Amino acid sequence: MLRELELLEGSPVVREYEVLDYKEGRDFYFLKIKAELTDGSVLYIREFVSENEYSYSFQWQKNGNLLIRWDDAPHHRHLETFPHHKHVGSKDNVQPSNEVSLEDVLKTIEEKLKA
Repeated sequence: MLRELELLEGSPVVREYEVLDYKEGRDFYFLKIKAELTDGSVLYIREFVSENEYSYSFQWQKNGNLLIRWDDAPHHRHLETFPHHKHVGSKDNVQPSNEVSLEDVLKTIEEKLKA
């Protein structure tokens, strides 16, 4: 089983999830998932994983409103964590990010939902 699915199944904040897209080749896979969380929010997950590349976007939203989106799109070069960054509450509020994996993002969401 993919590590991402194990993380979702083991997370106390994930109620259910749906794999929206999955493609794999000899040395890569691409994954899109929609995870419904226990507070009614939703986490959209997109990952591309290969031997030489990792690219991601994790978008957490509630009632259609952006809470946080973490991604590694190569813009915002001024940030010390480039290309890793997050958009908090709005696409225009860009901040540095050390959360670069689904595991990191789920830990952050768990902490925020406990608070």
